[in-house]
Amino acid sequence: MTDANQKSPGRPRSARAHQAMLQATLALLGEVGFEAMSIEAIAARAGVGKTTIYRRYSSKDELVADAIESIREEVLLPNTGSLWADLEALIENAAQITLTPLGRQSVAMILSSAASHPTFAKIYWNKYLEPRRQAFTTVIERAKARGEASAALDPGLVFDTMSGIMLYATVFSPTAESWQAYVRRALTLIFAAPNH
Repeated sequence: MTDANQKSPGRPRSARAHQAMLQATLALLGEVGFEAMSIEAIAARAGVGKTTIYRRYSSKDELVADAIESIREEVLLPNTGSLWADLEALIENAAQITLTPLGRQSVAMILSSAASHPTFAKIYWNKYLEPRRQAFTTVIERAKARGEASAALDPGLVFDTMSGIMLYATVFSPTAESWQAYVRRALTLIFAAPNH
């Protein structure tokens, strides 16, 4: 046997162990919540040792953030050549991810965990939200270059507002219109407002 042959079986095991950790974390989040969940319980549920978890994660907060993110697909930023077509693509993508039982559950876990655990909130912001917020700037900057958005428009504020509207509509579902229509209408107000 060569060295390559001897090492190759370890990689799938590592990937399986990682997936088991993430699944165990999600299961325990749903069963006992963030506060009551422990690394010991996650390790036992996943069938791995605590050291296996600590090799990948420095804290429970970081593991939970990664577990939640594992069930949320990456949002690819569109480049249609039109601000509203780009926003429409983002709204539809968000709807496909969020408006499912698993999507709603992940939103609830994120909000609950972030509201009561500042360390988790900071990790989730730094690792997942801020990079997406920065990437979203590209959509707005393209729109500015095409003359579709005011040069004074703050891309970060647009992203924060859009995210807030989407979260609100997920928790308190609109009754008179679809989730997508509600988000679209709210964004119309943002882009119609004068920017000073």
